[in-house]
Amino acid sequence: MTGVITWLRDPNPTSRAQARFGQTYMGFLRLRRNHLAMIGLTISVVLVLMSIFAPALAPYDPIAQNLSDRFIPPLSPGHWLGTDDFGRDIWSRILYGSRITLYIVLLVILTAPVAGLIIGTVAGYFGGWTDRVLMRITDIFLAFPKLILALALVAVLGPGMVNAVLAIALTSWPPYARVARAETLTVRSSDYIAAVRLQGAGPVRIIFGHIMPMCLPSVIIRVTLDMAGVILTAAGLGFLGLGVQPPLPEWGLMVSSGRKFLFEQWWVSTMPGLAIFIVSLGFNLLGDGLRDVLDPRSSGK
Repeated sequence: MTGVITWLRDPNPTSRAQARFGQTYMGFLRLRRNHLAMIGLTISVVLVLMSIFAPALAPYDPIAQNLSDRFIPPLSPGHWLGTDDFGRDIWSRILYGSRITLYIVLLVILTAPVAGLIIGTVAGYFGGWTDRVLMRITDIFLAFPKLILALALVAVLGPGMVNAVLAIALTSWPPYARVARAETLTVRSSDYIAAVRLQGAGPVRIIFGHIMPMCLPSVIIRVTLDMAGVILTAAGLGFLGLGVQPPLPEWGLMVSSGRKFLFEQWWVSTMPGLAIFIVSLGFNLLGDGLRDVLDPRSSGK
């Protein structure tokens, strides 16, 4: 282990792989000094593990109803988070709901940032009418609140998980386009871009091979910070009945189904609400920590 650490911390790497692994390791050391970021990382890892091992961790079927066990309070034998109005175990439903939450987040971050990165780099590199057209389209999307625009799109497409993911992705790409455009404007006149252009590289090679990698740190930071917003938007759509449909255990839908019992059986809505709060807080803390690590202006801290 000591030899591996020495290899990672070598100030004079002998290969590109060693340089990249070493840079990643030093970034993790900087991240580890941020205790709040480590709390966020822990919450994020727990969410992933919950999603993977939900069948093994859940003591009950999250969909199966048992009306004889309706409204069992928390800390009861066999139901430590209680049960809902259909006798379903809330802990089991939260575990399986983490799968749905992570599924929505992954699909959104695999589509919206990619689209925004391409649009932003193309607009920033070419400039002129290309920049004006793409940025005016971006401004149109930014003019509407994300949740309102997502509600309008879901109303047109119809309720459901796939349509909810599509609506969230279509409303999430403009900030990434803005970030990528700003980064592209700062590097497109750099000496190394001019050198690549003199070597005969075309616009496609320059954008995808040299400009986009420079934009990735800022986009990754934005993605991590936006995960909480994606979760809240998905929960909001589920709460309004326009996202994931019953009987799937989506957290926003669970909050909605328990709101009419809030004063007597408070745990039905409170437990999934706490799950949304904790996971959103975790992603925000992790995003703040990654910003300190990946931002070149803070590398000397």
